[in-house]
Amino acid sequence: MRTANSSRSALGLCVVLLSAFLPCVARSQEPVTARTPATPLVLHDPYFSVWSFDDDLTAGPTRHWTGTRQQMAGLVRIDGKTFRFLGDDRDTPALKQVSRAIWPTRTIYDFEDAGIHLTLTFFTPALPQDLDVLSHPVTYVSWDVRSIDDQPHATSLYFDASAQLATNTDDDTVVWGRERVGDMQALRIGTNAQPVLAKSGDNLRIDWGWLYVAVPPQAGTETAASSYAAREQFAKDGTLPTSDDLDMPSAVKQGLPLLAVRFGLGSVGSTPVSRRVLLAYDDRFSIEYLNRRLRAYWRRNGMTTAEMLQKAEAEESSLRSRAEAFDKELVADLEHEGGAHYAQLATLAYRQTIAAHKLVADVDGTPMLFSKENFSNGCIDTVDVTYPSAPFFLLLNPKLLQAQLEPMFAYASLARWRWPFAPHDLGTYPLANGQVYGGGERTEEDQMPVEESGNLIILTNALAHAQNSGDFAQKYWPVLTKWAQYLKEKGMDPENQLSTDDFAGHLPHNTNLSIKAIEALGSYAQLADRLGKKQEASEYRKLAEQMAAKWKDMAVDGDHYKLAFDQSGSWSQKYNLVWDRVLGLHLFSPQIVDQELAFYLKHQNAFGLPLDNRKTYTKLDWIVWTATLSTKQNDFIALTDPLYKFMTESPTRVPLSDWFETTDGKQVGFQARSVVGGVYMKMLADPQMWSKWTGKAK
Repeated sequence: MRTANSSRSALGLCVVLLSAFLPCVARSQEPVTARTPATPLVLHDPYFSVWSFDDDLTAGPTRHWTGTRQQMAGLVRIDGKTFRFLGDDRDTPALKQVSRAIWPTRTIYDFEDAGIHLTLTFFTPALPQDLDVLSHPVTYVSWDVRSIDDQPHATSLYFDASAQLATNTDDDTVVWGRERVGDMQALRIGTNAQPVLAKSGDNLRIDWGWLYVAVPPQAGTETAASSYAAREQFAKDGTLPTSDDLDMPSAVKQGLPLLAVRFGLGSVGSTPVSRRVLLAYDDRFSIEYLNRRLRAYWRRNGMTTAEMLQKAEAEESSLRSRAEAFDKELVADLEHEGGAHYAQLATLAYRQTIAAHKLVADVDGTPMLFSKENFSNGCIDTVDVTYPSAPFFLLLNPKLLQAQLEPMFAYASLARWRWPFAPHDLGTYPLANGQVYGGGERTEEDQMPVEESGNLIILTNALAHAQNSGDFAQKYWPVLTKWAQYLKEKGMDPENQLSTDDFAGHLPHNTNLSIKAIEALGSYAQLADRLGKKQEASEYRKLAEQMAAKWKDMAVDGDHYKLAFDQSGSWSQKYNLVWDRVLGLHLFSPQIVDQELAFYLKHQNAFGLPLDNRKTYTKLDWIVWTATLSTKQNDFIALTDPLYKFMTESPTRVPLSDWFETTDGKQVGFQARSVVGGVYMKMLADPQMWSKWTGKAK
């Protein structure tokens, strides 16, 4: 169903929201200007992830993805009167927000009031082809201010980042200080206890390491390590305290310690005046993997925090140019492949996908990328989370998918993992010391044997396609073979097992899970062929073909195919079939896809296609995979346009959820998860597009 709002062209949105302030760019290079459930501001990893949950940046506090307040504030003083442009301090009037635009690496707000125009930009150089830059925990916060009434205006800016960004709860106590980093001033704040990697779980924020506000040399700059009183003082008279607050440690709830910056801009005319700060987080140690503590990837060669900040500042201009070009090219290609609404959905998913991971280096420098199951169960490096997010990394840098697979395969190769099937996870974030799901390593009960074994074989094959190399598969061939043998025995008609959709409960004879096993066996055959193992390739190809033919006879139910082999009148999304097209497996009859798509188009609700006949809820990532089954653009748009409606109309205001009701768009569960990277599957279905972007990564 399309509303008047959702059916506006992207060009129309640009005219309505931006025409007075920014040149209206070509339609194929437009940001997200439509309303979204939440807006990304500072996104790096599961701990350093700050959002606005409101349409206007002044309507509420900035928050961690969990919803916990992590306040930043922004004020501007114009001709003696103070306005707020960031935060919800209601004692200060709000500057009028006139637009907000989201690009893959940037979020840009525009405000106008009292004769000035202010542009606020949050720029995170999340460039997946450059692992060093990607791992730098730095977001540039910048301002451009100009007069719009032909009159000069005495103007000053204020920005602060509170201790909430460096603490788990407001009961934590913090200390602060300042340093010189080259020619920059750097304020920092963090807990006095510094319990490094002492906690694991889901609804947690970091309570170790240091939040930095680094300020390059710019005219009229003042800084203060203070409390909420600094914000109040600027609002009152435009100044900062003349001395830092030395009363520490202090609980966050006692005065809200913060790091503040003031920029005196002088008399601002029609020529824009620009200022910026670097907001950064140094967590010292990031992940514990098999009982060894690992540092962020940028530290692998001994780089210090000061050196990292200096490098980030020196590269700011070039990174901004690179990111702007990257943003425009990626958005244009997304729109070319899936239409304007699809491009906006994928753009919103971009930084969220990256920020649900942490990129670290193993002791030998090998990159390892660990995911977190945000508001799911908090597991780390979960295989059936890597699986749906994989299209994002397969497209933009396959090395990042390999960095997710490496720690899991190394663990599965250890003697301590004694099962004939693949593991589910490596622990609870940020401690990757061994599986915890379903009884951990001790029992087979409540595991996902067919699911995870199929996932890892398919992903290894997809990685080989993207890299045009079987080296990773060769390295771990023994475990791949073990899992293929398990699927040979158990995959055709799965027992009463969980799948990745474990929230729906156990389901025996799951037809979509059977598809996964068959696609995995076909993938194993392709890998064997790539590695010159011709006998195994022939044997497993023949087996997969026989199973696919049998599947069709067992699953057919009139004009569609069943949810479970033994349940007539049932149905489900067969999203796992997408690999048949993407990897060129061609195991299943095209008639199956045609019948299923025709059936799906008749069973959509206002906010999308239900996952199956049992409930009306759905999964965002799986809808895009299901839509990608079709080679017809009209079918793809018909199945994905309801996701745009969800993005722009969902009443639940949280970072993009992937599990929601198709009847009213309300979140059922999950938010800020990496699985939204699955929307990039459409890009993999075009071999030329896939090759183009993986070529950039090389």
